[in-house]
Amino acid sequence: MRRAVYAVATSALIAVGAAAQPSATPAASPPAPPARMTIAARWVLDGRGAIVENATVVIEQGRIARIERRFAKDATLSFPSGALLPGLIDVHVHPASIERDGRLGAIGDNAAPGPSMLLAVANLARTLRAGYTTVLSLGSNADLDLRAAIAEGRLAGPRLLTTLAPINNAQLTPDSLRALVRQRAAAGADAIKLFASLGLGDGGAPTMTSEQLDAICGEARTTGLRSVVHAHSSESIRRAVMAGCTAIEHGVFVDQPVLDLMAERGTWFDPQCTMVFDNYLEHRLTWFAGGSYAKPEGEVLLKRGRELGATLTRAAAATKGLKLAFGTDAVAVGNGRNTDDLLCRVERGGQRPMDVIVTATSRNAESLGLANELGAIAPGLAADLIVVAGNPAADIHALSRVGLVMRGGIVHHFDPTQLRP
Repeated sequence: MRRAVYAVATSALIAVGAAAQPSATPAASPPAPPARMTIAARWVLDGRGAIVENATVVIEQGRIARIERRFAKDATLSFPSGALLPGLIDVHVHPASIERDGRLGAIGDNAAPGPSMLLAVANLARTLRAGYTTVLSLGSNADLDLRAAIAEGRLAGPRLLTTLAPINNAQLTPDSLRALVRQRAAAGADAIKLFASLGLGDGGAPTMTSEQLDAICGEARTTGLRSVVHAHSSESIRRAVMAGCTAIEHGVFVDQPVLDLMAERGTWFDPQCTMVFDNYLEHRLTWFAGGSYAKPEGEVLLKRGRELGATLTRAAAATKGLKLAFGTDAVAVGNGRNTDDLLCRVERGGQRPMDVIVTATSRNAESLGLANELGAIAPGLAADLIVVAGNPAADIHALSRVGLVMRGGIVHHFDPTQLRP
């Protein structure tokens, strides 16, 4: 039975394989998904907190048509011991952040753009294979070419949203900052990224005034874009929240009153639990050779950040009404290890597996303003789906065993070795 199931899935993958390969020539339009496809699974998680056992999802023209409460024996793809759920979403990645010659860099950092872009392509490919069908890059101007190649079907990768280059000049006047927002919007940014504080090693002290934050986030609203704020300290976060900024990233040093303020004002919050700290710790001696993170005190700081991240995740999850998002701050080879943070949110952050799954699917879609397009298994939404071995609502580690990835009704990744009981 299992061999037959894998054969059917492999045929489906081969049928769309051409769409998943890079092409040297631009595509006039993205490849079309199959007219109709059905997927039967032992568990179907809808991304909104419901789970249906032995069900079949019907997909038509790349969109969810319905969930049937039966395990269809004639389904196109059958996974009798697998779980089907929406593709995962990460709202904080850096695909253009690359490891080159042992050092951490970015596309355009004094290197040939061609080889550097291939490393970014590899970052996106790993992310897709890990089950992430939509990501928000925070951000790089190099994302524009990557976004276009994925949208046109010339490159296999998650649906890519980008802020383009972040706004990080605290010396500019409010009017100049508004102009930068308009420039980003005109260039095709999906959101605006800004820095409102120093980094972890500098204690996260505020870098922008309330007037500057009002200018950036207010202009973002005027242009119809979300504003995503790098901020670590309570004061920098408080200023951003009062300025009406959409979302806060990091917040390592935030206190409970400001967590409550975010909840009261409806601000999205995305704390990182562990992966970004683990990634830096594992590579600090080469990526940051000669820098602060390579020194013994840098190691101490990163380990402290890892502990604070887990503690903060627990506090944020316990804050009534706080709108939690899920993002990892994946850089370089961290792209593809995104699920490490989901595991941390359960094992060290005190969240229930189902709550974490909902956050990484439908809630993240809501945070991006895409709840009517993706993030759940519901009629009319895009068929962004993954299959994992086992039930992740019972064992969150099932999310690390991704056997199939579908985006927009097209199978982009299939690995039967991950789906064996």
